[in-house]
Amino acid sequence: MTIKGIDVSSFQPDKYHTDGFAFVFIKITEGTTYSNPKWVAQLKTARDAGMVTGFYHFARPGSFEAQADFFLSKIKLAEGDILALDWEDHGVSNSFKDNWIKRVQHRAPGHRTVLYCNRDFWLHRDSTSFAGDGLWIAHYNGSPGRPDIQHPWMFHQYTDHPVDTNVGNFKDRAALRSWSSHRQLASFD
Repeated sequence: MTIKGIDVSSFQPDKYHTDGFAFVFIKITEGTTYSNPKWVAQLKTARDAGMVTGFYHFARPGSFEAQADFFLSKIKLAEGDILALDWEDHGVSNSFKDNWIKRVQHRAPGHRTVLYCNRDFWLHRDSTSFAGDGLWIAHYNGSPGRPDIQHPWMFHQYTDHPVDTNVGNFKDRAALRSWSSHRQLASFD
């Protein structure tokens, strides 16, 4: 693991520090009514820096279909973009999580879809171990790449100071770009 990345939302500026980072996840939506007003400019910052880019949706209680569709309606995807569900609201069920990921995978074929959650959610709320194409685990232990779980993971968010900082379980940026650009298509019932 030699690559680092960050995630940004409306709390960060349009132009953020990109030196030393290979990837970024940008918050796009929350529930069915909120859209990050800075995401387009934040995406430009990432693209200008040559970063692998991911987008995430913060889940709220309600319809998984409506939230998945709202999320996808806001973005124009480019090859290699990664999609993520941010699962940290206690009112959002495991079933919602699984179904949202499957819907996004079905509606955005060719794009990797991952689950973001903290260690507590993964160990105590998750009941299926379904994380789509990979698990993005948050565990602020200051030990990059050691999130204290047994399940395979793709990304580890290990601190939120000064920004949410992650490591990717990839040899280098090229390996991440290759993974993100080659999603195996699956069929869903």
